[in-house]
Amino acid sequence: MSFPVFTTSRRDFLRYAAATLVIGATPSRLLKASELRLRSSPFALGIASGYPTSEGVVLWTRLLSAEISNEMAVPVELEIAGDEHMRSIVNRSTHHATAEWAYSVHAEIEGLKPARDYWYRFTAGGMQSPIGKTHTAPRPNQRVDSLRVAVASCQKYENGYFVAYRHMLRDNVDLVVHTGDYIYEYESAGRDAVRKDGSSETYTLADYRARYALYKSDPDLQAMHAACPWLMTWDDHEVTNDYAGETTYGESGAPVLLRRAAAYRAYYENMPLRRSAMPDGPHMQLHAGATFGRLLEINMLDTRQHRSPLACRGAEDDGGPGARCKSLFDAARTKLGREQEQWLAARLTGSKARWSVLAQGTPMAHVDNDPGEGVAYRRDSWDGYPAARQRVLDTLSAARIRNPIVLDGDIHAFQVASLNRTANDLTSPVIASEFTTNSITSGGGGRSRFEQVRQTNPNVLFGYNQERGYLTLDFTSREVHANLMTVDTIRSQDASCKRVAQFVVEDGKPGPLRLS
Repeated sequence: MSFPVFTTSRRDFLRYAAATLVIGATPSRLLKASELRLRSSPFALGIASGYPTSEGVVLWTRLLSAEISNEMAVPVELEIAGDEHMRSIVNRSTHHATAEWAYSVHAEIEGLKPARDYWYRFTAGGMQSPIGKTHTAPRPNQRVDSLRVAVASCQKYENGYFVAYRHMLRDNVDLVVHTGDYIYEYESAGRDAVRKDGSSETYTLADYRARYALYKSDPDLQAMHAACPWLMTWDDHEVTNDYAGETTYGESGAPVLLRRAAAYRAYYENMPLRRSAMPDGPHMQLHAGATFGRLLEINMLDTRQHRSPLACRGAEDDGGPGARCKSLFDAARTKLGREQEQWLAARLTGSKARWSVLAQGTPMAHVDNDPGEGVAYRRDSWDGYPAARQRVLDTLSAARIRNPIVLDGDIHAFQVASLNRTANDLTSPVIASEFTTNSITSGGGGRSRFEQVRQTNPNVLFGYNQERGYLTLDFTSREVHANLMTVDTIRSQDASCKRVAQFVVEDGKPGPLRLS
């Protein structure tokens, strides 16, 4: 593709260009399984599963070993069993891991039975990985009595331990939905850091690969990945703060696209994603759907790659508590891009599930951040893209979706809200429920903002950011119970966990109701 014209120094251009270089050449020969014998395990980054269908699932690992050189194509054997002791093997396959994709394996398995638990392990160089557990989805028309889903977001390594995942593991969830900020592109250690990142900001492919390796070394994160399948989307910090399409706060065009290419490649290498998500330079098809019988359909949305630049910048920015300028309301501005909007409309129109979930990065509810006269919008959330949001709400209404629920993160706090038919008209009918999950470790604290928000925004039913945490949702045919879970500290791996609130959404009655 052709890049826009931009101005930068030769030194900076070379730095950005380095982001797209692939480490390692095409391997000269494929090794046989018997040709490589490693002295230590190459599975230090763990294993994972994702994107279950009624016939299969994606199984992932990434080898990390100083004993593996770049010219090797390493055979990785995969076994899938119907029992936890791996005695009843139902599928065996061999996959070659190469330096081109950071020795990652994305095994897209088919031919399994629906709604079944399976166990799996990888073998490479004579070393075996831990055993992971996953399960396939029910058939699209199959009756499903219940499903427990956990929602996670925003996990900054140096801020604290990922102890929330330890408690999530004990919750025995069927699926994890991650709504973004899996890594952070910068370190802000400071004297309050619990553990050291030890690296500078990420720009190159090597930088991003190393950052994922650091985060994936966390034992609680590894254990949660090995316990059940995940669905993934990103927000901004997988690339850089508040980036929007081909723009950031300081740059646009080629520098952003080159950095994005490095970040997207590393993201794919480290996640249990389908082959359809394999990136092509700075482009990647991340949006995807998953169906769980007649009970639940989940639409994973990408709200970063295709969005219009942030509004109210430069001369239009009044310096207030949020954006409020004419360009904000331009009908041509988008957050999903035309292709993804059409894909979502088709998914929703054809849905026969009891519950329809839209999972994505930032809050969708209309929130006025100015307690005085007038309004002020947070430009990076859906309030910064009001026309794009209204198109999504129009689609939900036109498709007559029975029970739409929006899931997101980003703000390092729980927020529970009702979504109105016309977003900024709170007298219009409520058509959907929104649950914003807290952060795993990323900063927050203090009540004042949410007390102020609730006073001026009656559609916001609850806000809480005093501790870190996660969300669980129990889906049944009659209702969804949302449990807002927090850990008392992220500075200790022995932290306790509590529920700070519980909400219910009843079938056919849009809008959350607080239970406790």
